[in-house]
Amino acid sequence: MSKAAEHLDISNAAASRLLAALEKRLKVRLIERNTRRLSLTNAGHDFYTRCKSLLAEMAEAEASVNAALVEPTGTLTVTATISFSMLHLAPLVPEFQRLYPGIKIKIIGANRYYDIMDSEIDLAIRTREFEADSSITIRRLAETRRVLAASPAYLAKKGSPKTVEQLRDHDVLIYSHANHPNVMEFSKGEEKVSIKVQPTMETNDGQIVRAAALAGAGILVQPKYIIYDDLVAGRLLPVLDDWHLPRLTINLAFQDRRYMPAKTRLFIDFLLEHFKRNEYERYWTR
Repeated sequence: MSKAAEHLDISNAAASRLLAALEKRLKVRLIERNTRRLSLTNAGHDFYTRCKSLLAEMAEAEASVNAALVEPTGTLTVTATISFSMLHLAPLVPEFQRLYPGIKIKIIGANRYYDIMDSEIDLAIRTREFEADSSITIRRLAETRRVLAASPAYLAKKGSPKTVEQLRDHDVLIYSHANHPNVMEFSKGEEKVSIKVQPTMETNDGQIVRAAALAGAGILVQPKYIIYDDLVAGRLLPVLDDWHLPRLTINLAFQDRRYMPAKTRLFIDFLLEHFKRNEYERYWTR
């Protein structure tokens, strides 16, 4: 309440009176109050979400009218995994800001999925196939294989597994946020094999898995978009490459709005064109 009052440049008492007047007019309690904290009621949360959406649409409608005349401005908030942010977002910032100097980029690198509306995210890049919220639009960016790989030093010491079952005798490095990280579902043509592994290391970040594998700690399981350069350079060598794990689809997720902000539309188009020009999917799926 105090932050809201400060933002509106009114006193705390005035903010409380305005809230009470709003609840009286709506004939519903929006906020539960006790001596320790304030919290939104279900009705309050629904009202907040709808009002926020309406205000955003109003701002976007005004922006769309001036889009052809005014240089796009504002802060674009993008979230993705730390690996994707490091490898495929941060390097694009200079080129995008050269094209659109009025747009500032805020990148939230996180290996968890933020709520797009509540966190005021303009664009999320993630690998789940659907969104629980029907107001979120999904647009496909690329597909990537998940592969096994290890350093030359590790393979020289432990040897390379010849069969899927031999993975049980190796040090396996796991990304814990993957779906069923300890169970690997392999396929080769019509043949399918499922194997459960006991990892020697488990972590919640792809760059930690990669660093451990480069140091010779074991065999990692990672999307090709994270380790493609390491494979090309020979820092990591593919393991059981004739077997396939379920692929990942990298998607763009954003709020479904009638009037998309120019900053969001421009960055989506820029990202799609960059991926198409560099043919990432062709390299990541072979």
